[in-house]
Amino acid sequence: MNTKVLDAFTQEHKQLLESELRTLVEKLEAPPIIKEAMHYSLEAGGKRIRPLLVFATLAAFGKDSKMGLLAASAIEMIHTYSLIHDDLPSMDNDDLRRGKPTNHKVFGDAIAILAGDALLTYSFEVIGKIPNEMASSQTKLQLVIEMAKAAGCEGMVGGQVADMEGEGKSLTIDELEYIHIHKTGKLLRYSVIAGALLGGANPTQLENLSSFAHHLGLAFQIRDDILDLEGNPEVLGKPVGSDTANEKSTYPQLLSMEGAKEALQKHLDLAKQYLEKTGLNIKLLKEIAELIASRDH
Repeated sequence: MNTKVLDAFTQEHKQLLESELRTLVEKLEAPPIIKEAMHYSLEAGGKRIRPLLVFATLAAFGKDSKMGLLAASAIEMIHTYSLIHDDLPSMDNDDLRRGKPTNHKVFGDAIAILAGDALLTYSFEVIGKIPNEMASSQTKLQLVIEMAKAAGCEGMVGGQVADMEGEGKSLTIDELEYIHIHKTGKLLRYSVIAGALLGGANPTQLENLSSFAHHLGLAFQIRDDILDLEGNPEVLGKPVGSDTANEKSTYPQLLSMEGAKEALQKHLDLAKQYLEKTGLNIKLLKEIAELIASRDH
């Protein structure tokens, strides 16, 4: 893996994204406290994997990756809203996120909830702001529909519900995969699909990229489960062992740690196989997939 190329791409696009996110929130005509709370979680750092997938997918089509800036911003807003709500006392009840106090610990539960709501609703407006020369009205409509499905009851929200209902229960692998495919995988898949739609993908390319993203999402979550047991709390920015404390089924628990690592490799290999079928310049996407499977936070 040529990490120098990926590192340079990541650094450039993270700076672009973070500048755009600040600008988008600053221009809102809203009470300062809600903008401050939105900024607080948007600027908490993180890997920015979802936006990077948008940019790298556009690059695979030979397009200017900056075409994906607004779509990537919208996706990061949805991801951030989900983290704010996940951390609430009524959900995962976490005090730390990326080494910083969680949103509700700083602003209180009510403002945290509203900051999440604001980010979610604003994300759809941001998609609508994509210039017509970058995406037709039909493409923007597709982007909105796919984003709503990925974030809603058929996607992330449905996965979160299944995750909460599964606490304290011994789940099967199929039940655990359902949670991960929906809670984490659907938004990761949408990140790739958004880049593909903006890049002008044909139906076969969309199908293969969707399969790539499906397996990438599972690999991402399996790695999360492994890190929850083997990770370094200082690197992770949060305590390890939270899945055990919350009585959640995990891949290491169901498959053993060795079995979880084998499943991780299997899904990574399948993701790369589907990438190879696209006929695109997949170098960056392949490197991101390998990074996801080996990350330490």
